[in-house]
Amino acid sequence: MPSEALQYWNYNLPAGKHTARCPDFLLNLSDKDRRLIGSWDCDYKVQDWATVQELVKTNRIDLFQRVPSELRRYRELIFNIVRDYGSVMKFVLRTRLYWVSIVAAGKPFEDASDIKILYNDWPYGVDPRIVHLVVWTKFDLEDDPELDDLTPAARQSIEDYVDATFKAHMRDPSHVVWFKNWRSLKSVHAVEHFHVMLFEPDLKFVEDITGGDVPLSVKLKNEKPDSEKSIDLGEKKVQENGYCSGP
Repeated sequence: MPSEALQYWNYNLPAGKHTARCPDFLLNLSDKDRRLIGSWDCDYKVQDWATVQELVKTNRIDLFQRVPSELRRYRELIFNIVRDYGSVMKFVLRTRLYWVSIVAAGKPFEDASDIKILYNDWPYGVDPRIVHLVVWTKFDLEDDPELDDLTPAARQSIEDYVDATFKAHMRDPSHVVWFKNWRSLKSVHAVEHFHVMLFEPDLKFVEDITGGDVPLSVKLKNEKPDSEKSIDLGEKKVQENGYCSGP
């Protein structure tokens, strides 16, 4: 089937999985997500560490993106979570954080019980040597509403925490970046969090700091039917029994 005949929701699927109607979980997407889902995995360019550093440095975190088929899976997950739990926040609290209360026991970064570090459940389409973590907190990290960005004091408190918690355990401290999503980009609004990305960290350190956490994207991938499993070709991915316009 030529690619121009495909609707965006049928990309990266075997022919037998194509549908005439768009799945509910892929309705009402942003233009960015619709364009990405309607493209081939094998045409996707993995974002390397230099790109990650630049996007964080210039605060262009809106340019992070996922591999098309992974974005499709992510959108389906979010749709099902909202259906089954009522909101992403409730799902995160019940199944990932196990926090009964989100009232902080102390001031920011003073009490370990107010903080939990986990894998990002659905990381971006970056170099696989990059580990993407999320630091969840019961305390607020103050934003400047006019700038949609952290206040200088909040930014410094995160810097100090990241220096002590992550950079001190890396062979190269420059292999750590962090960012906090703009309010408009957050998928979980009521539980405070920020992101930390590590390039080639010691995986034993990651295991220890996350308490042996496994991201949902990995857990659920084991449940995928054989017909939808993909073949890794370095930075290229093609679907078995599917179609791809790339090399």
